[in-house]
Amino acid sequence: MFYFGMLAGLYPMTFALQRFNLGRILGGVVVIWATICMLTAAVTTYKGLYAQRFFLGFVESIIPTGFMCIISGYYTQEEQALRQSWWFSATGLFTIIGSALNYGFAQISGGDLKRWQYIYILAGCLTLFFGIWCFFIPNSPASAWFLTPAERIVAVERLRKGQTGVRCQKIKMSQLKEAFLDIKLWLVFILMASAYTVNGAVSGFGPLIVSTFGWSSLQSILLQFPLGGICLITILLCGYLSSRIPNIRLILLVVNCLPVIAGCAMIWKSKWTHHAATPVAGYSIIGTFGAVVSQTIAIGMSNVAGATKKSAMAAAIFVAYCVGNIVGPQLIKSETKVNHYPELWMGLIIWYVTFVRFYLNRRQC
Repeated sequence: MFYFGMLAGLYPMTFALQRFNLGRILGGVVVIWATICMLTAAVTTYKGLYAQRFFLGFVESIIPTGFMCIISGYYTQEEQALRQSWWFSATGLFTIIGSALNYGFAQISGGDLKRWQYIYILAGCLTLFFGIWCFFIPNSPASAWFLTPAERIVAVERLRKGQTGVRCQKIKMSQLKEAFLDIKLWLVFILMASAYTVNGAVSGFGPLIVSTFGWSSLQSILLQFPLGGICLITILLCGYLSSRIPNIRLILLVVNCLPVIAGCAMIWKSKWTHHAATPVAGYSIIGTFGAVVSQTIAIGMSNVAGATKKSAMAAAIFVAYCVGNIVGPQLIKSETKVNHYPELWMGLIIWYVTFVRFYLNRRQC
């Protein structure tokens, strides 16, 4: 339900980001997000939980598109890969932090609240502080309060030189049409959906998959640390390399697909004996999918010009994100456990990547 809510909210939230003041709309929606998160502790029925998950996803949909538009609105094409990787690396970082908190709250034996209620209250409080901070985000480099008038001119001219445009609050239908007729948007969509099909399976059933290797529920939570660490390191490393070496993004994207394929193969073909190391190692190296997604975001957002077209690309990327996360968990079927969840084998992603590289190389010729 969460990803259905996010899917429903992506285009309305993208429209709101384009049409209204960036800091105010982002801050306001994040505060609502925090409130919904904290109210989860008051849910007592499965129907209430369905509603909570839907609306939590709906308001959270503003975050990825908002961050992508902020980065692409402040930095040049050459600078974007590194900056996009900074915020997206939180995927790996908070896999570690979130697992540590879950493990810690699982040790609580007393108190008036259930263990899971503490998690949502804490997450909501932290999100509330983040929402207040968002109110101070300037609308564009032209109105950035932390820059002097001369620095604002330089910031805008940097973007003008790269022909990527500055923030405009008017929806331009010509750019919207151009975006949806651009094959790059659809290729990036396929890449993102493919990458997050793997993530949907891992994030939705990660601890459950690990527990089938003979580990307890709490141990399975701790074994999310290596996955998060690999995700964090590869995202930041690829962002750094992309900013230093020209035309390497697609190569890095392909390279990071290989451990994902290898990890799925290790899980599929290894023996699931008690505390088996091979499937756990395979599960951990799947974390490089984070770098695949980070590079996909950078490729998509740095290859479009115009505020409306950037917003359309950002929304398309995270529609694919939602589709992948909805499809992924459906691939984990209890009846296929004996065969080691063969659906996790997602090698076709490399063919998508190869096709993108072939197409962009032809465009450069």
